[in-house]
Amino acid sequence: MPHLLRLVAMLSLLPALASAGTVWKGDFETGNISQWTRSQSVANSRLQVVSDVVREGRYALKATVRQGDDPIGASGNRNELLYISQEKAGSTWFYKWSTQFPKNYPSADSWQVFAQWHQEGCCGSPPLEFFVRGEEMNMRVGGASGPVVWQAPLDRGQWHDFVLEVKWSSNKKVGYVQLWHNGELAVPKTYAATQYGSEFNYLKLGLYRDDSIRPEAYVYHDGFTMASKLEDVMPPAPAPTPEPTPEPTPPVVSVPELPTTPSEPEVPGTGPEAPVAETPAPVLGNQPGLGVMPGDDLPGTGAPGDAPGGAPQGCGASATGTGGVPLIAAGLLAVAALVGRRRKPAEARARARR
Repeated sequence: MPHLLRLVAMLSLLPALASAGTVWKGDFETGNISQWTRSQSVANSRLQVVSDVVREGRYALKATVRQGDDPIGASGNRNELLYISQEKAGSTWFYKWSTQFPKNYPSADSWQVFAQWHQEGCCGSPPLEFFVRGEEMNMRVGGASGPVVWQAPLDRGQWHDFVLEVKWSSNKKVGYVQLWHNGELAVPKTYAATQYGSEFNYLKLGLYRDDSIRPEAYVYHDGFTMASKLEDVMPPAPAPTPEPTPEPTPPVVSVPELPTTPSEPEVPGTGPEAPVAETPAPVLGNQPGLGVMPGDDLPGTGAPGDAPGGAPQGCGASATGTGGVPLIAAGLLAVAALVGRRRKPAEARARARR
């Protein structure tokens, strides 16, 4: 049981260990301004925690300024929140927050500060400030005579996400700033004096402007975080959109051609379209070397080879050496002669036996 209790105690520390780099949050998720040290405003309505326009979570701050708002009797008009951070010289810190200027935010050719790290002394421009002039946002380091190290369009109606790294030092060769705007590096490490002497700085967030500006203005802030590590304030990079996996192309299967049975060579004139050969009719009539059949060359017999009355006749045969005797008669004579020749020897043998 004691082991189980120790395990539960260790697990309860995990969220704190995971955010050990975060030292303070002023993100208004309490639903009020209690995360901040105090406020400088003429009325509670000037610093409202709202839920209709937010960058993250459920709540954000709406800071409003009207001409004449001067809660501390100093130059300019303001309504701001303060956090007494008191960063020591030589320390390095990271800050994250988001700001939005509405569509009706007034344009003025004068200063309108929306975030600043002010020195403990009462007077003069702060060593680090973000302000609007005309249609541009500006970041200046080193007071009124210090350089403007960053500018960007006001881009009303859109959230501006800031991540700021600062090494605090009054030595301009030691102190530096580095800024990311909307996830992109906007100011690479730039050396400058970020403190006045030994004075500590403190954070002010809201709206502070030249008192010559007449129109009412308001601005939204959300998600302020202070941390000792960059990974505690830098939003993770968006996951790359996976590319669609292409549909696999089915392999082309070549079907072998089936061997064809060799056909027998076609004999010319024997195909299905070939005309049926007719047996030539026997040629009749007087032709050289043919015997004359009875009735040939008789007057009035018509075409050559036609018998009287149209009856067909038999074919003639060669009769050379027979004096025109028909072939049948010649054959009979030859047979008779052969028989006669055979009979004589037989008769001679019979007489000899007698």
